Amino acid sequence: MGDKETCAKRIKEALQLRDMTQADLCRTTGIPKSAMSQYCNGGLVPRQDRTYLIATALNVSEAWLMGYNVSMERETAPASLEEDGRVGEFVGLFGQLTAEQQALIIAQIKGILSAQ
Repeated sequence: MGDKETCAKRIKEALQLRDMTQADLCRTTGIPKSAMSQYCNGGLVPRQDRTYLIATALNVSEAWLMGYNVSMERETAPASLEEDGRVGEFVGLFGQLTAEQQALIIAQIKGILSAQ
């Protein structure tokens, strides 16, 4: 395996560091329990979109999560947006919508911002 850790091992390590369970991670990301179990057991490696969701929820870098020998620390948006998990929750929920529903949400956000 060389210098690279497995994604499964990194997910487990981050869960322990963040004092979270797989169920907590599923709730935060919107990823089904069956898929998360496969990721944690090494049966599957998450796709890029799900890697992002998991890394965001665990507050770790995607590259670290994928097993690369890089810093675990995540370069993020301003802390106030991520402190309570709203960004991760939003991304998880947004990812579950259809393309049409996503377009509607984006239009709503733009409308709210333009009214300010």
